[in-house]
Amino acid sequence: MQIKTENVSSIKPFLKGLELPLDESHKGQNGRLLIIGGSTLFHSASIWAAEIASHFSDMVHYSSTEENNEIIVSLKKKFQNGMVVNQKHLIDYVKEDDTVLIGPGMVRTKIANNKSQIANNKFEEILKIEDEGMFTYHLTKYFIESFPEKKFVFDAGALQMMDKNWLLRLKTVPILTPHQKEFEKLFGINLLGKSISEKKRIVKETAKAYSCVIILKAVVDFVSDGFQDYIVEGGNQGLTKGGTGDILAGLAASFYSHGQVMSAAVTASFLLKKTADELFAEKGYWYNIDDLIEMIPETFKKMIL
Repeated sequence: MQIKTENVSSIKPFLKGLELPLDESHKGQNGRLLIIGGSTLFHSASIWAAEIASHFSDMVHYSSTEENNEIIVSLKKKFQNGMVVNQKHLIDYVKEDDTVLIGPGMVRTKIANNKSQIANNKFEEILKIEDEGMFTYHLTKYFIESFPEKKFVFDAGALQMMDKNWLLRLKTVPILTPHQKEFEKLFGINLLGKSISEKKRIVKETAKAYSCVIILKAVVDFVSDGFQDYIVEGGNQGLTKGGTGDILAGLAASFYSHGQVMSAAVTASFLLKKTADELFAEKGYWYNIDDLIEMIPETFKKMIL
């Protein structure tokens, strides 16, 4: 099924799968999200994900390197509904929060060996890993094995370091947000040069085989849970800028914290592209990530009216 941003009515059925704030609701009842990301190399990616998520989840907990934690504390005027979490306390927040986003801004490594050298898979030992790519690998593996019933969203570095078969251990459907090269790295399937119909088929078959929802980021997005599949059309070349994938991951994770999995995935894809359409009318291709973060809540408000 095709969903086009020029036709806002096409997204309406998915909005019904999101739990919008009720008049009598209290703080924390409209989604609690933990974001784990960032590295010494990439600072902005996980911060962008946290900033956009703070608009759509009641509570956003953010955990990164010490340097990135300090950066986001300095951004409190933007990141009002959130809290910075030291890595040593991550387990408490994984247990507490509705959804966990892992990966934006985390790095991969070329080290192919020593992937299973953590004694008894102890969390305390994982925190001591100095190689950031191996840290990504072991942390992602640990949380999947320790919290299989948790709602996860995997993005960027986590997708590039994890093993596809870990997904089969999960008891709750996760969301994956790969671009085409990340899809190939994780699943071993090259999508470059394939037709739209071929990509649609492959994404659907892969999502079914690994019991996940995939948002394949491309000129058009492909979203499938292995049973339903959608092609989301819209947006423009302004979305080629770095950071738009982090915004998508933050949106998907925040919507999943208080909504159904396919509604979260499709709405996130649609909302990002629709906002890009509106910014193009105002700024052409020359908008940036801050423009997207500022405009997205306004676009969403129009969608739900």
